[in-house]
Amino acid sequence: MRIALGVTGCIAAYKSVEVLRGLQKRGASVTVVMTRHATEFVGPLTFQSISGFPVITEMFAPTHDPEIKHIQLAQSSDLLLVAPATANALAKFANGIADDFLSTLYISSTCPVLVAPAMNSEMWAHPATSENVRRLRERGVQFVDPEEGYLACKTVGAGRLAEPDTIVRRACEIIGLANGSNVAGDSCTRPADMSGERVLITAGPTQEAIDPVRFLSNRSSGKMGYALAEAAVERGAVVTLITGPVSIAPPKGARTIAVRSAAEMFNAVKDNLADSTLIVMAAAVADYRPADVHRQKMKKNGRAMVLDLEQTEDILASVARDIHEKASRIVVGFAAETESVIPNARKKLVEKHADLIVANDVSASDSGFDVDTNRIALVSSEGVTELPLLSKREAAEHIIDAALEIRRSRPLSTP
Repeated sequence: MRIALGVTGCIAAYKSVEVLRGLQKRGASVTVVMTRHATEFVGPLTFQSISGFPVITEMFAPTHDPEIKHIQLAQSSDLLLVAPATANALAKFANGIADDFLSTLYISSTCPVLVAPAMNSEMWAHPATSENVRRLRERGVQFVDPEEGYLACKTVGAGRLAEPDTIVRRACEIIGLANGSNVAGDSCTRPADMSGERVLITAGPTQEAIDPVRFLSNRSSGKMGYALAEAAVERGAVVTLITGPVSIAPPKGARTIAVRSAAEMFNAVKDNLADSTLIVMAAAVADYRPADVHRQKMKKNGRAMVLDLEQTEDILASVARDIHEKASRIVVGFAAETESVIPNARKKLVEKHADLIVANDVSASDSGFDVDTNRIALVSSEGVTELPLLSKREAAEHIIDAALEIRRSRPLSTP
């Protein structure tokens, strides 16, 4: 299948890289078209390196190709996907303005069109945008509506680009329908390379009660663990997700077990460990809890409060230690560090008897807790692989790839 991927100018443009990668993994051939403003957020070379095709950024760029490029691409594409689509792009499409390559491509296309908007919540709610969306829907344009969440303008609301995996799945559905099928065609179906794997994943923070009102916790949002669960489900695994308190929706297709404290997470892991072939400990488990939990709310008395803390269960170490037939299972741990990231991760790999440690510097503003991107290092006995800044979903794919590489070096037996 041939897909034209339009990228417009907003901060969500970096997620288009993951959309491209997801489409390619399903066998699609993708040509990327970038608006001028999009190139200010992500370099065309990034898309060219991944797609394997030149990126189109100008309407009248000199070329040796005698064909009229926007007509040629319009006629050869099975789908035009625009992700992200800004309010400006929607306005152009709705009103027939063709002043750059992407808007001209849209008005020349007869193939299905899928649009994934991304913008500030006020822009998305504005009557002009609503009217443009209505017009486009009436003309047959399909949408992956934006989600609610934390926006680049540091507000929370609707306007955030839908998750790349959601966009890719919708694109595959449309291509399948365009070919007379009710499901995505074989050319847009991801290989089930985790078929037969039973994956146990922990995610999110834990909360350790001080009294009925207060607790100790951390900044983990659960996004990394949830991205891992979504990726594993998509790749054919049976997934059990044990999650601390988070504010994001459970991933579709995964069995989800909600817990609150480290002790509850520890017990849930033990109860589900026997059936697992791959264990990924992505949760940020509290290291300490109050030794005594007050049954009533503690009142201020004018004096300093002193808490007597005790260590919580070391879930990762316990999992690696208690697993029988260790050679047939893979254990992945996480190391959230603020200094000496790689040395600390190597130490944790040895001390916890893990197969792989995913390390990152959580003091960085663009990685770690409560953001959508991550910059990780994969640490194993084979060495260290440091990855660039990625979305958490793309980082999840790399983590799974690394775990499967370890899996391939070992026989898979029934636990």
